[in-house]
Amino acid sequence: MIYCVEDDDSIRELMLYTLKASGFQGRGFPEAAEFWQAIELAGTGREPVPRLIMLDIMLPGEDGISILQKLRANAVTARVPVIMATAKGTEYDKVKGLDLGADDYLAKPFGMMEMISRIKAVLRRSEPKEAEHTLLFGGVVIDLLQHTVTIDGKLVEMPLKEFELLKLFMENPGMAFSRDKLLSRIWDTDYMGESRTVDVHISSLRTRLGEWGSAIKTVRSVGYRLEVPHA
Repeated sequence: MIYCVEDDDSIRELMLYTLKASGFQGRGFPEAAEFWQAIELAGTGREPVPRLIMLDIMLPGEDGISILQKLRANAVTARVPVIMATAKGTEYDKVKGLDLGADDYLAKPFGMMEMISRIKAVLRRSEPKEAEHTLLFGGVVIDLLQHTVTIDGKLVEMPLKEFELLKLFMENPGMAFSRDKLLSRIWDTDYMGESRTVDVHISSLRTRLGEWGSAIKTVRSVGYRLEVPHA
């Protein structure tokens, strides 16, 4: 999904049309408030994290430079590539945007085919190879770019904390994690009284994984691990 933050309705609709015609999914936002609502939902796993953001500098209310700064400070969007667009076309705006972490820059008016070419180039540079963004375990597949879990070929909705637990286990098969370590890694806390939270989420994750849930083993007096079957 590519997000287009552009206040000009005709330009935004043309961008979305061109994206669709070029095989991309697109979603448009006329201003910052609606855009941040979508980003907040992405942080909870209820919306996909965008693959790329087309961001106009001149916007009503919060401008593109401010939005870019917040995107780079947000854990959910820190690595999402951003292409800046502006009618100014001044060197100052270009340098400022790039210094703040923009991946590329388009000066208006720009052609739609140029936009698509820039998007493809930025995605090639920023997105890892498929093997690097896919985790496999039996019939369970995690797509790290799309933030999705597929079990035996079926897409399964998964709450964020359970997703992060599963990702951690699949990245470290066979490794035992204590409850304290899981609290620290997933919940960013070391309060021992919260260890029951880990048990509840593990139980829910096992249920959600179906037959594959039995691979998450309880390690007595320690915590949990993802059991790797012997060849």
